[in-house]
Amino acid sequence: MSEIAEFTRHLGHYLQAPDVALVERAFAFSEEAHQGQFRKSGEPYITHPLAVASILSQWRLDAQGLAAALLHDVMEDTSVTKTQIETSFGKPVADMVDGVSKLDHIEFQSREDQQAESFRKMLLAMAQDVRVILIKLADRLHNMRTLDAMAATHRERIARETLDIYAPIANRLGLNALFIELQELSFKHLYPMRYRILARAIKAARGNRREVMNRILQSIREGLKLADITAQVTGREKSVYSVYKKMREKHYTFSQVFDIYGVRVLVKDATACYASLGVLHSLYKPIPGKFKDYVAIPKANGYQSLHTTLFGPFGTPLEAQIRTHWLYKTGGELDLSEAQQQTHRWLQSLLEIGSESRDSKEFLEHVKGDLFPDAIYVFTPKGKIMALPRGATAVDFAYAVHTDIGHHCTAARINYELMPLRTELKNGDQVEIITSPTARPNPSWLNFVATGKARSRIRHFLKSLQARESAALGERMLEQALASLKVPPEAITWERWEALTREYGAKSRLDILADIGMGKRLSFVVAQALTRVTGRPGEESTGHTVKPGALQLRGVEGVAIQYGKCCRPIPGDAIIGQFRRGQGLLVHTRECQTLRKSRIETDQAVDVEWAPEIDGVFEAGIRLLVADKRGLLARLATAIADTGANIAYVSMERPDEGPAVNMFFSVQVRDRKHLAQVIRGLHAIAEVKRVQRART
Repeated sequence: MSEIAEFTRHLGHYLQAPDVALVERAFAFSEEAHQGQFRKSGEPYITHPLAVASILSQWRLDAQGLAAALLHDVMEDTSVTKTQIETSFGKPVADMVDGVSKLDHIEFQSREDQQAESFRKMLLAMAQDVRVILIKLADRLHNMRTLDAMAATHRERIARETLDIYAPIANRLGLNALFIELQELSFKHLYPMRYRILARAIKAARGNRREVMNRILQSIREGLKLADITAQVTGREKSVYSVYKKMREKHYTFSQVFDIYGVRVLVKDATACYASLGVLHSLYKPIPGKFKDYVAIPKANGYQSLHTTLFGPFGTPLEAQIRTHWLYKTGGELDLSEAQQQTHRWLQSLLEIGSESRDSKEFLEHVKGDLFPDAIYVFTPKGKIMALPRGATAVDFAYAVHTDIGHHCTAARINYELMPLRTELKNGDQVEIITSPTARPNPSWLNFVATGKARSRIRHFLKSLQARESAALGERMLEQALASLKVPPEAITWERWEALTREYGAKSRLDILADIGMGKRLSFVVAQALTRVTGRPGEESTGHTVKPGALQLRGVEGVAIQYGKCCRPIPGDAIIGQFRRGQGLLVHTRECQTLRKSRIETDQAVDVEWAPEIDGVFEAGIRLLVADKRGLLARLATAIADTGANIAYVSMERPDEGPAVNMFFSVQVRDRKHLAQVIRGLHAIAEVKRVQRART
């Protein structure tokens, strides 16, 4: 076919004869494998891998990469195996084909699962070889160019996936032209009517702008020539999608967006970038606050450029980008070694996330959060620059430094001021993380972190922590249930545990104990199941139900045991436990009104009592009526501190215009005796008219 002849002639411009021969062999192999297969458009299937390889040849990809591109669908759509590819073309080519291939041989619950798992494999494969993602991107580009042949529902799904996943990856790798084309094609198929209307409007507007743009380009070229700066100056035309996006985000009209002109200045090095900036600022006045230096502080994807906005002719805004020939050599060849370096750190973080996230959809969610490099740049105390996505918080920064720093962070100093961990960071912030060896991740952090790395690390820690704590609680509850049946725990044989594990379909004894601790299984039911064979020493199990003894609480026990905010139980209170399926044990006071209203089920109720020795502190509420007086709050706080209690929260309200004020303190105490000591201390202050414990 004439297409392959033209393709190989082009390859001869930058590949040696043996390399061209390898590509020709790969084409022949692929053509034979796809014999009799056709695309939705009716064309022979081989036209697709050939088109993908042709796109890659424009980026001057090497012979192995082109061979893999020609073969990228043979494992998915034909009977060809990876071993056959490796035998014929070598291991690197076979690995690339495997990395790009979809996972049809695995059974997934839904198309979404399949997409997520395929994406996971692609990203992990590209961590070893960046050519995998280049082939995948070229494959997606050709599919998008020929998407008209697909049904409308398929077009919409593929276009959405491209806009959400593949276009951002192209941007992340610095492939700007590919990024723009994928966005344009996605927009065209997602919103065809909007695309047509905007495309027509842009075409009409460009004719009116041509004279002004030519004048701008001419003046910049002459100014750079006078300054003896060699540069390539071009007008930057707005894409349909970029116009649409700016109209949506900024709530601009079409004319407002299109009144902005854009130019790109390409120079040889960073020094020439700054010299060119001086020339532009002498030609047109800069608009204050509209300068960004991505040369001194590159973007996360390696992008280095100076951005400035100027007052152009007739007062029209002029956006200028000044940069070097980034990621491309002068002949248009993609510098793969530099591209590999630019993405190495990002891919390493993906590998770490992938090792922790067993769920492919969760992995995809983490990665999508890191694909949009609208980054901010913050500094460590030693001056190291770190790039984070916009919206990142001090917790994201902590995990970006090191997982252990994230796990143990307690607060942050931002620009030398002590700030909460949820504080959103801004460009140029200096951030220092304060840690404590006893601190650990808080589930509430998941509500505000912005990076996939932080989200993944927090979830992984909490899952493993919950499993450990739940298993420890479950073991204690099971021991008490066995004690009520007069069966010592050591009487339960390993074989009986194994039999019960198989019966329950659990992975291990630890899983059963964790299920008990989480309230998924009742301890007494498990105890009875274990004693069906074991029984009491010397006698058969009667199956008679005996109420197990009360579970002793030793204090603040993590995520498996929680204390109700509705009644705030503290040691010394009469208490009862409520099992919530999948959430562990919630402890209430016996007179808790919320518990009474919820009508706790019999199988949810658990007898609990305080252990003789209790660790930790507990939150209790104190409500006061006081006569307002200057300095009173400080005296109240001092009285509480003098008893050794800590204030967790305070609020106040004035019920009317009178001098009396209602106050509420949440204090951390050891037990009821300690709370009584706090209340006596507050009573001693003359302005305190009434003080009582607040249950809610």
